[in-house]
Amino acid sequence: MRSSPTILHLDMDAFFAAVEQASKPSLRGKPVVVGGLGPRGVVSTASYEARVHGVHSAMAMAHARRLCPNAAYLYPRFGIYRRISETVMALLAEVSPLIEPLSLDEAFLDLEAAGGEEDPRQVAVRLRARIRAATGLTASVGLAGSKLLAKIASEKAKPDGLVVVEPGTERALLDPLPVRTLWGVGPATAEHLRKAGIGTVAEMAKAGEAELVRLLGRAHGASLHAMAAGLDNRPVVADRDVKSISVEDTFDTDLTDRAQVRHQIDRLADRCVQRLRGAGRSGRTVVVKVRRYDFSTLTRSETLRAPTDDPVVVRETARRLIEAVDTTGGVRLLGVGVAGLADFTQEDLFAQSGESRPDGEDAAEPPPTAAPASPERVNHWLPGQDVTHEEYGAGWVQGSGVGRVTVRFEVPSDTGPGRVRTFAVADPALVHSDPLPLLAPQGAPRSAAQGPPQGPARAGTGSAAAG
Repeated sequence: MRSSPTILHLDMDAFFAAVEQASKPSLRGKPVVVGGLGPRGVVSTASYEARVHGVHSAMAMAHARRLCPNAAYLYPRFGIYRRISETVMALLAEVSPLIEPLSLDEAFLDLEAAGGEEDPRQVAVRLRARIRAATGLTASVGLAGSKLLAKIASEKAKPDGLVVVEPGTERALLDPLPVRTLWGVGPATAEHLRKAGIGTVAEMAKAGEAELVRLLGRAHGASLHAMAAGLDNRPVVADRDVKSISVEDTFDTDLTDRAQVRHQIDRLADRCVQRLRGAGRSGRTVVVKVRRYDFSTLTRSETLRAPTDDPVVVRETARRLIEAVDTTGGVRLLGVGVAGLADFTQEDLFAQSGESRPDGEDAAEPPPTAAPASPERVNHWLPGQDVTHEEYGAGWVQGSGVGRVTVRFEVPSDTGPGRVRTFAVADPALVHSDPLPLLAPQGAPRSAAQGPPQGPARAGTGSAAAG
């Protein structure tokens, strides 16, 4: 633990949803939910307007639709998210050479490594302003003497804020927080602690290390007791070579029902894909971990033809793997992971899932093409996708069905909602296109559907964007 707040944690606010709102003028100030759109899809990110209705990440998309039926539900566009992430990480690199990226929208920064004497608060204020100027998006920042406290502080700062944990104030920040705030406390551990009368960090610290070791085991109990006391000496580590991404759960009661095992595998697979996508990665090998009633632990894996971040592919592969494991005696722990990581998905892996799916149901993001490549691709219009029409210019897909696709023609530089047009899904004048930048130099082109410019800031015609 450092004596000054020189560890910075930066987290972009509702990143995927914020990018969509910045890209689409008609969605600004309105609820937006990004994630898998099929019946078993999961929310990746919800805008703050959607969160007030109870929508949050990792929630089943069907549940989100019930809570907030009027939101815009969009398929993620990882290409533009990655480009904006690269801009943000480059700005972080100008502040300090020691950066630990956690995902596309989140990173730790070691200000001591910068070698300067500037007040950390002023560094953070300037960094947030530069990110907003470069991307049009907001970021929240926490500053503290440890990674644990910096991350908690950035969460307290949301949205669009800055929280500094000054030396001597750590206990005031930690004590009232629920135990789930601490790393390593998942649903099963939290429930175990609740049954022991421990619900807050203060109660965890008061229980003492010996009691936590008795409840949770030596390694886990000792680690959590240190964190509850505010002790965290982990350094910021640059260029971590993450070899796999996984999630696992330990169950309070052994699972003996085969249907329940399958259900948990599906749930874990979806969570794993959310982490995979949040890190901007894909992977070739799906791994299932099983710890049985007698504490014997085994893993099963299957390597795919190419990297994927498709939840259906991961889910079905994990199902096949668990079917080969004898779980009749009971299961204490299940895990699903993806290894063989890559920064891209090499191909559309529909065939790997062995399932014919309706348009928009957890499908892989199609690459931009000059025209629909084949009859099979003609109907592949997903809400949120970027398109261009020969007459109307740039826009995005609002929805499709029964042979029609509805497009709103607008670009990031527009100050109001664009016009809506509906076309046949096979209309040759409508094609997929690259995402437009959120910000561009003065005078960049605009959507043809908006008509002529209406002021000095609206100069130009065409289909590119300005912000």
